[in-house]
Amino acid sequence: MSETTRIYTGPTLIAKGLVARLNDIGINPIERNDHDSSLRAGFTMSIANQTMVFIRNDEMQKARPIIDDFLKEIGDQ
Repeated sequence: MSETTRIYTGPTLIAKGLVARLNDIGINPIERNDHDSSLRAGFTMSIANQTMVFIRNDEMQKARPIIDDFLKEIGDQ
């Protein structure tokens, strides 16, 4: 994922809210939930209900205001 930047890690429900806002402006983030993946494989080595959200580096400038506003709203900044 060298061409992407992680913009959020936290509860899945909150991550979905950020993803929805980014989708509204034409950005399709990558969501990664290692816990769900490890459950499917038969082992768990991660924290439940934690999702990482990544976007492409070339979308960062467009996404930055949305990310900053979202993090302020949820009290994470």
